[in-house]
Amino acid sequence: MERKAIAAASIPFWAFIIFYAVSQQMPRSKFSVAFFGTIATIYVINEFLYADEPKPRYESFLLVASGIVVLLTSIYLFTNFETLYTERLGYALAHEYWMAFAFVLAMLYLTYREFGVLFLSILLGVIGYGLFGSVIPGVLGHGGIAQTRLLRILVIEIDGFYGQLTGLVAAWLSLFLLYAGLLKAYGAFDLMIRLAVYSSKYVRSGVAQSAVIASIIIGSINGSTAANTAMTGSFTIPLMKKNGLRSETAGGIEAVASTVGQVLPPVMGAGAFVMASLLGMDYGNIVIAGTLPALILVSSIAIGVHYTSVAQTTGVNIDVSDFIDENKSRADLAIEGVKFAIPFVVLIYTLGIAQYTVMTAALYTVISTVTTGISVPLLQAFHGSGSVRSTAKRTILETVDGARIGVLSLAGIAIIISAIDGVVTILLATGVPSALTLALMDLSGGILLVAAFIAMVVSIVLGLGMPTVAAYLIVALLIAPTLSGEFGVPQIAAHFFVFYCAILAAITPPIATSVAVATGIAESNFWGTSLEAIKISIPLFVLPFAFVYNPELVAGGLTLETFIFAGITFVGAVSLVHGINYIHRPFGLSVHADWGLRSLFVVAGVITMVYPDLLLRGGIAAAVVLAITIQHRSRSNPLSADDRLPA
Repeated sequence: MERKAIAAASIPFWAFIIFYAVSQQMPRSKFSVAFFGTIATIYVINEFLYADEPKPRYESFLLVASGIVVLLTSIYLFTNFETLYTERLGYALAHEYWMAFAFVLAMLYLTYREFGVLFLSILLGVIGYGLFGSVIPGVLGHGGIAQTRLLRILVIEIDGFYGQLTGLVAAWLSLFLLYAGLLKAYGAFDLMIRLAVYSSKYVRSGVAQSAVIASIIIGSINGSTAANTAMTGSFTIPLMKKNGLRSETAGGIEAVASTVGQVLPPVMGAGAFVMASLLGMDYGNIVIAGTLPALILVSSIAIGVHYTSVAQTTGVNIDVSDFIDENKSRADLAIEGVKFAIPFVVLIYTLGIAQYTVMTAALYTVISTVTTGISVPLLQAFHGSGSVRSTAKRTILETVDGARIGVLSLAGIAIIISAIDGVVTILLATGVPSALTLALMDLSGGILLVAAFIAMVVSIVLGLGMPTVAAYLIVALLIAPTLSGEFGVPQIAAHFFVFYCAILAAITPPIATSVAVATGIAESNFWGTSLEAIKISIPLFVLPFAFVYNPELVAGGLTLETFIFAGITFVGAVSLVHGINYIHRPFGLSVHADWGLRSLFVVAGVITMVYPDLLLRGGIAAAVVLAITIQHRSRSNPLSADDRLPA
């Protein structure tokens, strides 16, 4: 087993998380301190022992020193929790200030190591802004925060780096990442690959579609677009290339699927939990609000993937043995499906129907996953020819490996969320959200469309290189209040707007972290892969504006009116995808005429998705459906060389 030290450390860590989920015998803030100190220590151990590349000696020293500082600080805060959190607010002892200063330096280094110079610059910039706000002119200036107060609110008062957002990761997100790790360890990806191979025999785009479904489902739980691209892309991209897709196309499809998975209920890359907390709404209402937009997006992108992949598939027969050594019968595959379906049903029931707390639902999901992951193979071995003892040993090792995968996925997210917790604490202390509201009003001239476009650009920039929850948190606290407070956009619509915009950073050049990861796996050109990703995911760039101008999509509940709005919006999304990705030139049109027709589809799609007049949108949607139907029926030979759009 890889990384045995991490595997060994992950077991007591998850035991502690599960103990808290069952008993909740301590305050959330105290639990957050223990959680972050432990997960940061595990991160440091992993980086020190199993770094992908050898690091200079001074970096190893900084890493170990940072780990020791975080661990000792967490122990101090945990053991003195009642005194620091309730009895001694507003001042601290001299050694506590030095401890907090060392902790801030440690967080700066860990943030740099995990997420690079970009977010380190943001963190340093915000700290500098908090300290020296008095010298900044204009609406963004403020009185400045004293150094001692800054250290107290960041560390000593168990806020800042240990604040509410870190608590959300500890209590809500952590067990879902354990669930994702267990899915991988128990062979969920193998099952998805088999389904993709089998589907290719019946649907020309079956391999690509199955890859999309696999990446979307895992991505909705994972919470990090780049990590999900690496996790699922290592399976799906070679599979798509084997099916004949170009490297750029395969990489683009995987990057889009991993990104779009972040909006899929019930987990939404953990964004649903945070959104419910920020809005003070019931979690179930957030899931209901996000369901129709997610269906619109996933369905329209599936059409784009179909258009793109059918033009490139070679018809070469793919065999499961090319990717997986073990052969399984259909009965075995059906049993495998049941093994993974039962925990997912438990998740849906506990969250959506029984409406348990998020942590309780995640706990039951993990328990059911471990139960089926161990018992199903044992029952198969007992009734078949396999060895029960060897099967038991294998499933136990898989469980430990799933715990290891989960803790490593969680570590990076915990560090970035803790850093963002510090950023948010400073910004709220300076009153910058109100200042940003004034600045955005000035830049937009009070025009909603301009403000929404600026907000989208800012959201993409702030979301660069960050996990979904981290990207959403920043823009939700800085941008969403302006849209709702000054422009009258319903709060839930404003939050869905910035949530969708924030994840666009994963596929938007020049950073495009998901595309960069997919490019490495596919061995493709970065810019070509980015272009393919944008072409396929074009509805994702327009749908946020639909939330602003037609908030009924997310604020109307599951009413007839909402379904009508969703249906019309879906037609608009299909029109966009059709105009950009359709591979045939209809009616014998010239190249210029064909591009004109494509442009009409794109314009019609944007109007149908965004324009607030329902009657006009409905009329254009009907015309789009008619035009696409006629265009499809006009093809005498859909795959003939003279009918296909030139590459």
